[in-house]
Amino acid sequence: MPTPLNVLLVASEAAPLAKTGGLADMVSAYGAALCDAGVAASILMPAYPAALQQVLGATRVAKLSGLPGGDGEIIRACMPDTGLSVLLLRMDHLYAREGVYQDRHGRDYVDNLVRFASLAAAAARIARGVRGIRRPDIVHAHDWHAGLTPLYMKLGGVQARSVFTIHNLAFQGNYPLAAGAWIGVPPELLVPALSDERSIEFYDSLSLIKAGIVHAERVTTVSDRYAREILTPRFGHRMEGVLNAEEHKLHGITNGIDMKRWDPSADPLIASPYCADNVAGKYACKRALQQTFGLAREPFVPLVAIGSRLTGQKLAEVVADAIPTMLARHDRLQFAVLGQGDAPIEAQMQALAARWPGRVGTHIGYDETLAHRLHAGADMLLHASRFEPCGLTQLYAMRFGTIPVASRVGGLADTISDYALEFGKTSAATGFLFEGETVDDVAGGVARAVEAFRNPSLWRALQRNAMTRDSGWGAAVKRYVDLYCELTEARPVAPRPQPAVAPAETVRAGLLPMTASVDHSLAAVR
Repeated sequence: MPTPLNVLLVASEAAPLAKTGGLADMVSAYGAALCDAGVAASILMPAYPAALQQVLGATRVAKLSGLPGGDGEIIRACMPDTGLSVLLLRMDHLYAREGVYQDRHGRDYVDNLVRFASLAAAAARIARGVRGIRRPDIVHAHDWHAGLTPLYMKLGGVQARSVFTIHNLAFQGNYPLAAGAWIGVPPELLVPALSDERSIEFYDSLSLIKAGIVHAERVTTVSDRYAREILTPRFGHRMEGVLNAEEHKLHGITNGIDMKRWDPSADPLIASPYCADNVAGKYACKRALQQTFGLAREPFVPLVAIGSRLTGQKLAEVVADAIPTMLARHDRLQFAVLGQGDAPIEAQMQALAARWPGRVGTHIGYDETLAHRLHAGADMLLHASRFEPCGLTQLYAMRFGTIPVASRVGGLADTISDYALEFGKTSAATGFLFEGETVDDVAGGVARAVEAFRNPSLWRALQRNAMTRDSGWGAAVKRYVDLYCELTEARPVAPRPQPAVAPAETVRAGLLPMTASVDHSLAAVR
């Protein structure tokens, strides 16, 4: 059998091993979908304690010395849910901490630059060649944390080709220029960009996301519309000049989701199963959600879910201000809020629950089980955003027959077909989109949805459209594989059976013995 296209995905998190947001869901689901398409995909990520506890068949395969943060080792294992191959970079002095990026007080770790430079350098080292690990044809780095990967690959003369995906341009990984020497960036790449087009200098800082954009052979975003939006000052976060210079290699590819994991007919986390042809179980899920959030158990009231980071990007402060207006306008409306973020907005959401008992329920924090129950039990999802690279919650919601009400930006506009109420269009509509960022804009979007909710046959049509929408990875994987094939002669082959993994008992007892060992210095990469 021919050797398949081999892709190494580099990311700071991957579900279920470590998750702070949509990046983790995307990387894991995409990696599994690549394998289904005949690509030999694996993920490289830090060996956080929680990751080491969850993986199966953990085996030490290599030692790496001279990384920006010191010495480390590579552990090969499998994801506990999909069997997807994962490589864990173990450097306990960098990654054995409570949080992924921040401490318990919400403060960024002061050595995050070194932590993620080490991950990128390890990826470049694997791409150059490490005994015991198959050399990848494509190294696909995700978001700013892995942004140095294409640069380190160039410095090391690596033959593998690089792809970089922007998940959220607002987070850029910008650090003092003086820190470049600590992580092995040559001084000529830290000069003002006008002096050297390869420079990663950005407004007197070094920028990890700029390193990925400038040095990768292809750059992608997680939705089609976002790829166009970030070329403009409104959405470019001052990076629009860099992106316009690199526009020839920029591609927008809209994310998918794991359709099996988000399936109301077989989800063990929800109160009752249901499907597009029979949504009776959704009423049981609604009762359970109302009980969990302390809402009045009324089956026919419109229940709006908010499952989001409570930050300015998500218009959370505007949504909080709009909730009293919407409650006054619709006397039976309910809200279930699940999220965390800025402390003042968290406090405002909690105050709303205290002021409107039985109509507003708030849970501060993130809980995977509760997220599934939120999507299953609500009638609508309010997903406001000033900008949205893709968004996954609207895809989860639609899968569960929960109709999204969302801002007309980025991936929200790409994935939601708007129901134009005044024209009565229902044949393909899956939700409601609104323009603007004011209280009236948000309240107006919800008002349109509430009006449609009062028409049961219309609402069922919207639910059926949303639940039967293909939100899977098929189309996106095809576009990514086409992009990979432009860069390399390797091609996918028929998918192979997943290799057997060591039983969980073996992993709990400790790592399996190292199968290979290699010692490389940073100089070898450069």
